[in-house]
Amino acid sequence: MRRARLDDEAAGVASEIALTREILARAARELARGLLALSELDSRQPQLHSDRDETREALAAARQAAQAAQLTARDLLIRSESLRSTENSMAVGVERMLEQRAQLASRCADLEGELASGDTPIVELEARLAEALARRLEVEAELAGARSALEDAEGDLRVLDGKRAAAEQRVFDARTAMQEARIAASETRVRRESIAEQFAATHFALAEIQQDLKPDASVPAWEDALTEVRADIEKLGQVNLAAIDELKEQSERKDYLDRQFTDLSDALTTLDQAMRRIDKETRTRFEETFERINMGLKEKFPRLFGGGHAYLELVGEDVLAAGVAVMARPPGKRNSTIHLLSGGEKALTAVALVFSIFDLNPAPFCLLDEVDAPLDEHNVSRFCEIVRDMSARIQFIIITHNKATMELASQLIGVTMSEPGVSRLVSVDIDAALRLAAV
Repeated sequence: MRRARLDDEAAGVASEIALTREILARAARELARGLLALSELDSRQPQLHSDRDETREALAAARQAAQAAQLTARDLLIRSESLRSTENSMAVGVERMLEQRAQLASRCADLEGELASGDTPIVELEARLAEALARRLEVEAELAGARSALEDAEGDLRVLDGKRAAAEQRVFDARTAMQEARIAASETRVRRESIAEQFAATHFALAEIQQDLKPDASVPAWEDALTEVRADIEKLGQVNLAAIDELKEQSERKDYLDRQFTDLSDALTTLDQAMRRIDKETRTRFEETFERINMGLKEKFPRLFGGGHAYLELVGEDVLAAGVAVMARPPGKRNSTIHLLSGGEKALTAVALVFSIFDLNPAPFCLLDEVDAPLDEHNVSRFCEIVRDMSARIQFIIITHNKATMELASQLIGVTMSEPGVSRLVSVDIDAALRLAAV
């Protein structure tokens, strides 16, 4: 379909070229009328001598414009001939030239009839005109016999340009014709550029399309195929004219979503990398923390129980998802689970675990609430001993009713009820009390 449209456009260009040639023919006729006006100019020659200088300047400008138009027309002719050569239409051009020659011959006959009763200058002009016509016929004969349109056309144009240059000094009306030719040539060039842009928008190479054409390809076949396709399109019904805008909008949305997807993918990649780094760091720190707490538990449990052993054990293969079990065996027992321990043994085991965590991450204060309540005297003494050792770096706040634990404290704060229903806080500094007792 695109090839058919391009062929139609090429045919339009050919018709425009034909129109340009007709304009050039009109210019030639204007030249002939200029030769006729030569006799009138000769009669006014004395008067025109005074205006000759100004006229030469104006004609110089006109000559430059004509030469520019000639170059433009020449370029257009070369390009048009290259297209026409592919269509094998040289015979049409030759035929047109023969028609123009016939028209010129008819025009010459009319001019001869009009000038038959003229004076001697007119006779001389007729001789010159006959010579020019003879030369033109020779040129046209050479052009008709030439197969290479480009070289012969350029030769004929040079010959015609030489003759026209001699006559341009006295021809003023030729500027209008040449201007029209230049406008037509410009329109043709714009039309050709538009066709080239339309073809470029198809993203196809002209040489490749011409190479891929079948030997039996013909314009009627393409026209028939185009008619069938148009009929199929009409069968489809109404066409959504907003489809292009919708496609553009959806394309822009897709580009936006693609950018969002890329950003999200990059963010997910970054998060995944960060999660892997965090997971690795967490595993490392968890393992280090677990080992240090386990070592502290192994060291403090025998001190609190006077023997035995305890340790931490992971329940599961994954470090981050596994649970932590406390394995504790006081001296003289072979328990299989911590639930078989007594209340005091469970309390001491918990104290050993808490103190192990304090060794890893010490805090300024440690609050113990009735920890020694389930302990017997021997266990309380061992509890007080380990508390005394750790009090050098941690301040303990103990809630207790055990006298042995109270003796460990350096500051006592109690609640007494000296009168029924009236409670009062009592604070005792043991060190100050000892100093007063000594005094």
